[in-house]
Amino acid sequence: MAKITAGVGCSHVPAIGIAMDLGKTHEDYWKPVFAGFEKSRQWMKENKPDVIFLVYNDHCTAFSAEVIPTFALGCAAEYKPADEGWGPRPVPVVKGHQKLASHIAQSVILDEFDLTIMNEMEVDHGLTVPLSVMFGEVDEWPCLVVPLCVNVVQYPPPTGNRCYNLGKAVRRAIESYDEDLNVMVFGTGGMSHQLQAERAGLINPEFDTRFLDNLTQDPVGGAQMPHVEYLREAGSEGVEMVMWHVMRGALNDEVEEIHRHYHIPASNTAVGHIILENR
Repeated sequence: MAKITAGVGCSHVPAIGIAMDLGKTHEDYWKPVFAGFEKSRQWMKENKPDVIFLVYNDHCTAFSAEVIPTFALGCAAEYKPADEGWGPRPVPVVKGHQKLASHIAQSVILDEFDLTIMNEMEVDHGLTVPLSVMFGEVDEWPCLVVPLCVNVVQYPPPTGNRCYNLGKAVRRAIESYDEDLNVMVFGTGGMSHQLQAERAGLINPEFDTRFLDNLTQDPVGGAQMPHVEYLREAGSEGVEMVMWHVMRGALNDEVEEIHRHYHIPASNTAVGHIILENR
């Protein structure tokens, strides 16, 4: 049977992808950002999954204001990098695991979670940057990906608790799949940041640290945080962190924190990263 072995939380700052694409990772500004992922890349080599279930949000590339699904599950054979205004990122096409994705769709929908099924979809930096920081520059991604796109762009996004419970449903789906697969779950987005208005540039390290602590120590309590607290403490874009709760809900109640990385700033946001192994 398939099993979930670990979860990864990771920011998906677009400037990180640009720094990699333009060969700037060794510049003084970017060195500390990427140094924090050196252990992560080694860990990925030693624990390479067969499939990554990757939770991310679209940034008005696959979806426009005309159609905004709360949860959209990719069930395609492949996902091409999207043109976000300056051309697609020069990264490999993301290959999907269609059979597992279809199984997850059936299981989760019959488990009474509503999903939009995407049989064709381009993916933006929200998905490709986490893959890049965890695997580096590669000719092809070393594992298959099942993407779950979550609306955190237009109010109302799902609650952290809804995301946490969805993670549990995803776990039930994966563990009922009749093939021996090592699956990891990525939760991406955040951390604290605001891109506009009077608080543009807001970063809250205390909030971010408490959020990371709760992922390991009190995931149920952390998932109860209301939208207004994300807005007040983490900025208007900080609500992206609800997606990390899908990852945490898919793991065991007890986990071991393998690695944590936190850096300020990258562009105008904080970079957060955590690796949790099931125990």
